[in-house]
Amino acid sequence: MGYGDALVYGLVEGITEFLPISSTGHLVLTKEFLSSPLDDGAEEAINSYLIVIQGGAILAVILLYRRRVWSVVLGFAGLNPQGRRLGANLLFAFLPAALMGPFLDELIEAFLFGLLPIAFALFAGAVLMYWVEARKKSESSGMSDAGKSLNDLNLRSSLLIGVMQCVAMWPGTSRSMMTIVGGYLVGLSRRKAAEFSFLLGMITLTAAAGYKCLTKWQVMKENLELGPVAFGCLVAGASAALSVVWLVGYLARRGLGIFVWYRIILSAGILGVYFWEG
Repeated sequence: MGYGDALVYGLVEGITEFLPISSTGHLVLTKEFLSSPLDDGAEEAINSYLIVIQGGAILAVILLYRRRVWSVVLGFAGLNPQGRRLGANLLFAFLPAALMGPFLDELIEAFLFGLLPIAFALFAGAVLMYWVEARKKSESSGMSDAGKSLNDLNLRSSLLIGVMQCVAMWPGTSRSMMTIVGGYLVGLSRRKAAEFSFLLGMITLTAAAGYKCLTKWQVMKENLELGPVAFGCLVAGASAALSVVWLVGYLARRGLGIFVWYRIILSAGILGVYFWEG
């Protein structure tokens, strides 16, 4: 993997990580088009890097939501009750993925990192988003961004969002989509559902990237150069910051509709390529 490939991977990761269209799915598709046939070690290294590159997106969230992050830190130090409540909710939402992720990691990488599973997940996610957006509009009674704030969340609602996040371990589903949909279902406003998704992603992506570094460091070291790896992460961070700022404003005004159609079109395109080449 050279700097050119790292640039492309970084842009794809940063732009798609927090949009409800599946960053992992897009990265796998990008790998299919960028990479020539690889041996088993190189394939494993690239697949692992597609998780590690999320570190750049984590940095973007920490910088953009530094006040929220700091309030959680103060909360756990006993100095900010609202921050402590938000921190507890985030940990509860993270718990299902923390328990299930290590057991499912190898199976997911072996069976779901392919064009057909991604196409199916993209389409199924579009159907779910269409339903939940229609439900949100009927509940808001014409108000553009009605709903609860993060201070209204409780542990039960947070756990539900966390369970939905686990579905996004299937590439093509989208962690962002499932957690935003979960936020809708527990009554959060569009803006706050997105914000909770970003903050939860900070924890989840850190854990996923850290786990890959611990378990796949040797194979990545043998097959990838440090320079392009670091460069891709930096590009991902810069593009993720722009993506997050845009998405929050867009969701508050327009909702998820445009992403429904994007996912359907992309799913149809992937299926076309799959059966044409097959």
